[in-house]
Amino acid sequence: MNDGSVPTTGAGPAAFTVPVRLRGRSASLGWGGGLGSAGGEQKVGKRGIQSSWEDLVWCPPLWCQPHILVVVATPCGEQIHQDVQDYYGKELQKSEDLKTNACTTSARPLPKAVRDALERVHEEVVARYYGCGLVIPECLSSCWILDLGSGSGRDCYLLSQLVGEQGHVTGIDMTEGQVEVAKKHIAYHMDKFGYRKPNVEFFHGYMEKLGDAGLADESYDIVISNCVINLAPDKKAVLQEAFRVLKPGGEMYFSDIYASQHLSETVRRHRVLWGECLAGALYWKDLYSIAEEVGFSPPCLVTASPITIGNKELESIVGDCRFVSATFRLFKVPGGTQAGPGQVIYKGGIMGHERELVFDANFTFKKGEVVDVDAEMAAILQSSRFAEEFLIQAGRTNAAALQGCCHKGVKEKIRDPFQLLEWLTAPGPACCPGGTCGPPGCC
Repeated sequence: MNDGSVPTTGAGPAAFTVPVRLRGRSASLGWGGGLGSAGGEQKVGKRGIQSSWEDLVWCPPLWCQPHILVVVATPCGEQIHQDVQDYYGKELQKSEDLKTNACTTSARPLPKAVRDALERVHEEVVARYYGCGLVIPECLSSCWILDLGSGSGRDCYLLSQLVGEQGHVTGIDMTEGQVEVAKKHIAYHMDKFGYRKPNVEFFHGYMEKLGDAGLADESYDIVISNCVINLAPDKKAVLQEAFRVLKPGGEMYFSDIYASQHLSETVRRHRVLWGECLAGALYWKDLYSIAEEVGFSPPCLVTASPITIGNKELESIVGDCRFVSATFRLFKVPGGTQAGPGQVIYKGGIMGHERELVFDANFTFKKGEVVDVDAEMAAILQSSRFAEEFLIQAGRTNAAALQGCCHKGVKEKIRDPFQLLEWLTAPGPACCPGGTCGPPGCC
């Protein structure tokens, strides 16, 4: 019998709908049917909820109270991709349109060579740039580099100058409008740089599916990324693809946004926070586990800088979670590489770093100075493009002098970007970053 409280939608007793509230809009939830809503596209069926940014709340009829079902719809990968493309392709026209500093933070001052190179980049490319750090690694001559989420191409055109005409830079981005901006200025930059033929190319595609763009295994020396991995729904897939296209000994050098804790569902389904690089931020500890699963060496933390939101509404949604912009280096150390603790001497041959090379927050190498390194760093230097820049003496080390944080005589590597940020911003005297006594404030 149907008394009006349970409207039927088809034959048989199992076919019915109940009223639901869909973010202020009325709709109905069908048992074995779908979710119908005027102007809505959300569906509930055999595959479960196919809604991305809305909350579904079942408002049960009297016959089933007090049972209440609340269904939280988290963003699906395709919807995240689409909303991010809309945010960066339509809503944002320049970096000033951003609501936080997450996508514009620079972790440290730009070296002179990079500043000079930036001055030669077209003003429209610079205006459409969104990034959260410095992703210009050292020792780049003749390298083949892939930029994940290259956007308007700013970093690609910087790197184009640093790798030289014999090097090559590839950019890939899922936002078609950004790729179009990058492509239309290729001829301008090649003429500006004095190159006879282009050493840059841009593809429209997804960093989780580099094969779809025709990027082959072991074809790049370096993969960079500037504040875009947080926009990817599947972070592990991104790292797997980066690992695949890197040559043995290759490096992934990238800046991104990290969270101090796992994010709540409220944050993770907020459309603006996704576009602002916060809702997709990885809990920093998860990077270490994902990198290990993929096959990378343990991440080397380079630097960290604070993220400020500056929007009361967004701050209230985020709550007590903190965010940081951090730069990491991951290396594809070839299998079978045998390396133990040892001593290394930097030769001083890297352009722009002739006196010292600040490799990360734990290791700074001064020209001609003997530095003790652990097995991790020894394997990285031995197998990467840095091998020719060092004299490496395996097996010789002063264990007590290994770099890191010297706390009560025990030196540990700095791995937590929030801890590094505290030391970098602490008042009072500080050691040199990556010096023999560790990062600033550790002594």
